[in-house]
Amino acid sequence: MKWIKNMAVPIGCGLVLLFLLKAVFFVGYVPTASMEPAIRAGSFIFGARFAEKLERGDVIVFKHEGLLLVKRIAGRPGDVVYSDGELLTVPAGCYYVLGDNADDSIDSRYWDDPFVPVSDLIARICLPR
Repeated sequence: MKWIKNMAVPIGCGLVLLFLLKAVFFVGYVPTASMEPAIRAGSFIFGARFAEKLERGDVIVFKHEGLLLVKRIAGRPGDVVYSDGELLTVPAGCYYVLGDNADDSIDSRYWDDPFVPVSDLIARICLPR
């Protein structure tokens, strides 16, 4: 019985931390140079899993073809963006994203469907200002 009392606080803290990392915060790793110079290759990132309103310029983590990617929002719903020689309107509920390092980023410019649906968003990254 004493063992249970001694372990209750550490186990409770561990469960709260696990909940925070799964539901509120995001901690990840960026293995490529696609977001340099803002985020260097090999950097760890921290973000919020729920964001109030995403703006052009926000850096987000999202799912794309089974991978988690980190890119900057370049187009919000209703925006007109220039992509691969044509003008596209970002549909409702989607974003158009680009890597900061255009020479080393596979992003909306290269995908068959260039838009990231809101349902695929994971987190907004907190960058130092």
